[in-house]
Amino acid sequence: MSLNETPNANRVHIGFYGKRNSGKSSLINAFTGQEVAIVSNVAGTTTDPVYKAMEVHGIGPCVLVDTAGFDDVGKLGRMRVEKAEKAADKTDIAVLLFSDTDIQNELEWFRNFKKTKTPVLCVVSKSDALSNAAEVAALVRQETHADPLTVSVTEPESIARFKEALIRLVPEDYDMQSITASLVAEGDVVLLVMPQDIQAPKGRLILPQVQTIRDLLDNRCVILSATTDKLDQALAALSKPPKLIITDSQVFKTVYDKKPAESLLTSFSVLFAAHKGDIEYYLEGAAAIERLKEDSKVLIAECCTHAPLAEDIGREKIPAMLRKRTGQGLTVHVVSGMDFPKDLTGYDLIIQCGACMFNRKYVLTRVGRAKDQAVPMTNYGVVIAYLSGILDKISWGS
Repeated sequence: MSLNETPNANRVHIGFYGKRNSGKSSLINAFTGQEVAIVSNVAGTTTDPVYKAMEVHGIGPCVLVDTAGFDDVGKLGRMRVEKAEKAADKTDIAVLLFSDTDIQNELEWFRNFKKTKTPVLCVVSKSDALSNAAEVAALVRQETHADPLTVSVTEPESIARFKEALIRLVPEDYDMQSITASLVAEGDVVLLVMPQDIQAPKGRLILPQVQTIRDLLDNRCVILSATTDKLDQALAALSKPPKLIITDSQVFKTVYDKKPAESLLTSFSVLFAAHKGDIEYYLEGAAAIERLKEDSKVLIAECCTHAPLAEDIGREKIPAMLRKRTGQGLTVHVVSGMDFPKDLTGYDLIIQCGACMFNRKYVLTRVGRAKDQAVPMTNYGVVIAYLSGILDKISWGS
């Protein structure tokens, strides 16, 4: 598990962007008081983005992201810039460094961040060594209509001002949205039907289950857990039907057929579709299944980077379910991790996993790309509910 994945998915991601040797790494180190990033006068020292999880007073749990200079050159340099662009997709707050009067690259990144509604803190860096810092600041102000912050890593006062400016950009309700609060109330009994297939990790629970249980506890619910084969016994042990049943999506239909009429039904994947993605767009996207033909192309996007297994839901089970409906000629491409295509126009449908590994900002960046290119997009749990004929009978909250 890498630092750009869970447990950092629910932290504020603060990305540092600028040219090579613009002072990104030095600023991160001064801000944190730690040697988080390698500092060198050699251009291109930072290659792959460096992710550092921290607790910062006033900000809370966050991830600081040090990126390669976006003016890097050559074939390898272009690859480094592409990594920085992918990091930008998950950035909640962007720190954009300006170190000279040639600011065309910086302005392009500034406009891209604004397009994705990413808050940007413009910083004139290395002010102690920059003879024309005031000129650079005036130019930035003129072109961005933002008031840049002049920072020197050797001056504690300017680092303190930098921290205060960052704090002001953190949304007050960041990651405060409950996963289940719109479906349950204090004292409700919730039954969790846990997966028991080959992918279930021995001796531990997967992240969506852990986060959902924590959320239910925070909402003061009573929780009962069982595997699918013990569902009848679990229901029989209760004096009255549970308010909500949350199931592994793969057994949606089995659980639906056995659930009490009074109980609401959802799945971990559907809950995360609403929590991290755009549930309304996913519900619309599911209807595109009816338009799929044997010559159609489907993109399945996993956020996990686990080694594929024989019963893999994204690589095996969902493709098999779709081909059973549309024909064996259906083309299914699978990507994992951050390997998500920029050009989606060749696909008739995108199916995203629950995305517990990524922050909401990154998932919505994917959704936005699909919307911009008019490609339907949906989610694992939504697809399985649709193919099981029960999509209109499940819940996802508001």
